[in-house]
Amino acid sequence: MSEPIRTVSRPVVSLRAVSKTYGEGETVVRAVDRVDLVVERGDYVAVMGASGSGKSTLMNIIGCLDAPTHGRYVLDGVDTRRLDERRQSLIRNRKIGFVFQSFNLIPRTSAVSNVELPLAYAGVRAGERRRRALQALEQVGLVGRAKHTPAQLSGGQQQRVAVARAIVTEPVLLLADEPTGALDSHSTEEVLGLFDELNARGRTVVVITHEEEVARHAKRVLRMHDGRIRSDLRAAPVAGAPPRRLSAVAPVEPAGTEPV
Repeated sequence: MSEPIRTVSRPVVSLRAVSKTYGEGETVVRAVDRVDLVVERGDYVAVMGASGSGKSTLMNIIGCLDAPTHGRYVLDGVDTRRLDERRQSLIRNRKIGFVFQSFNLIPRTSAVSNVELPLAYAGVRAGERRRRALQALEQVGLVGRAKHTPAQLSGGQQQRVAVARAIVTEPVLLLADEPTGALDSHSTEEVLGLFDELNARGRTVVVITHEEEVARHAKRVLRMHDGRIRSDLRAAPVAGAPPRRLSAVAPVEPAGTEPV
């Protein structure tokens, strides 16, 4: 009897001997130094390290905001070395949702219009943009604040709008840079609970952080020093809910896996 055929999903992130250097000769700085990293679909990874450890440079490479000096980066099956600037911008828009510490919302613009922005860049029609933006706001519990401007929202609400904007394109990767750095403790728990829920539903999440409390929500914790990953500890399996989620939610097949 023949063995059943097993389908294995491709990793969302695959770094092979990736380095980022600045300068030359004796003055060379190795911000990222020969890093190997694979992030499987549905994982929740926290990247930790002190200032200057290389975690922010690594985030920029994973987010296609910067190119490695050496090595290979494959994002959801796409070799980023072969992308020109236009294609790199396209893959960022389609495959990565960004959440930043400073929210990066447009002032005097409604929450729903802020969430629509990535869809506008992608050429999605106005009616469809609005429908999907409202759906994303509903996912983060803010559909009732759709017409509010950032100034009319609390810091935690603004970050939840930023999360809605990040997921509205159904990206394969949610990439967050110190997402709770500007929030109070209550808002921090709200945003981290939202990340837990998104991951439990199948969203792949990578968080750059220096906060232990944030890292405790992740299934896998990497610690960087001098541009290298010095430790790699798994707190929970890739499949299933993250460790701090109180009630498990069955994972579903994440969207956004179409080739570019």
